[in-house]
Amino acid sequence: MASGLAARQLAIVLISAVMNERRALDDALSLSLSSRTFADIEPRDRAFARLIAATVLRRHGELSAVVNTFLDKPLPEKRGRLMPILMSAAAQLLLLGTPAHAAISQAVDQCRLDRDAQRFDKLTNAVLRRVSEKGADVLARLNAAELNVPDWLLRRWKTAYGAEMAREIAAASLREAPLDLSLKARGGGEALGGLVLPTGSVRLDAHGRIEDLPGYQDGDWWVQDAAAALPARMLGDVAGLEVADLCAAPGGKTAELAAAGARVTSVEVSHARLKRVEENLQRLKLEATLVAADATAWAPGKTFDAVLLDAPCTATGTIRRHPDILHLKRETDIAALAELQRRLLDNAARLVKTGGTLVFCTCSLEPEEGIAQVEAFLARRPDFSRLPLQGGEAGIAAEWITGDGDLRTLPTHLALEKPELSGMDGFFAARLRRTA
Repeated sequence: MASGLAARQLAIVLISAVMNERRALDDALSLSLSSRTFADIEPRDRAFARLIAATVLRRHGELSAVVNTFLDKPLPEKRGRLMPILMSAAAQLLLLGTPAHAAISQAVDQCRLDRDAQRFDKLTNAVLRRVSEKGADVLARLNAAELNVPDWLLRRWKTAYGAEMAREIAAASLREAPLDLSLKARGGGEALGGLVLPTGSVRLDAHGRIEDLPGYQDGDWWVQDAAAALPARMLGDVAGLEVADLCAAPGGKTAELAAAGARVTSVEVSHARLKRVEENLQRLKLEATLVAADATAWAPGKTFDAVLLDAPCTATGTIRRHPDILHLKRETDIAALAELQRRLLDNAARLVKTGGTLVFCTCSLEPEEGIAQVEAFLARRPDFSRLPLQGGEAGIAAEWITGDGDLRTLPTHLALEKPELSGMDGFFAARLRRTA
């Protein structure tokens, strides 16, 4: 299969896996790359396929509206993967700057390779030519937030943050995120050609293979959003301390703690995900004790100076990096995840020694997975109290700190001169001290 066609075929496989099978995008990519069909695909084509798929998932509502504008009648139910083909081509034409002849001809070829879509090859050619000629004007008139963000999620953001901020959060979430790196040692960001952020992270406007960046093979850095790097830093100077990192995969926070001199025990329920932590630590030449265990019940028989719990959540603060969340999460997920967080938090508290510190965090924008969780915890655990953050501490701006002293970053934060380099993931984190 020709290079460009292979990339586009992989893209529609990924889109279909997320939309029809409710599979996470990165899981779908890993599974596809292990198959015979795509095992030999070039890294460049793999990256292009993921870019197409992520763009379609991020802007699905708008792209659907544009494509449907140029369809004269509804498509029959039996149409194979015609819609993913049309959507991926529209994304290339309107958002990715692909030359029209390449995007259209390859989409027609894709139809002809699909038994149920091959009879629509002429329709595909005609529709995409109209998209190429007039689609940008249609796109410019559409409401991106209302079309791309699920109604339930936009409604919740309006309730939690106000209507204007909800629209800004949606707009920021629909922009592709730049690449953020955490450095094992301070300094060196300029050598990567990146921007050193006030938080200490290095930000790159790069979309190539991370393995090709300077310092990767030497283990000088790891990929981690600037907001995701903050909770571990909220523990302060951890050199020589015993620290438990619960729900640790993929290992960015474990790496931060180990690089800062902590004696880290990294706990993860998934053996496969724990293996990923191990591989990352090996590349970084860092050490930690790895434990495969359920963090809701893990009982090592000792307590720790500090515990960091990055709990599973709806991850609605990370849509800019994981646009499949727009399609995979449901409002009903929040209550179930909040209950899991409660159980994790209660067990984490048992692991903290008197006078020790507990940091609880989630990458969710939903109050039930943040402030409400902490308030309920403090009500049932009077032996814990908040240890409020101060502006400037750990590179944390005052505007990211709530009135209670918790961390609350939003995708709209960290506005820089270049919009494409702006933003950060939405994180909540609270720092608590065990007083008795």
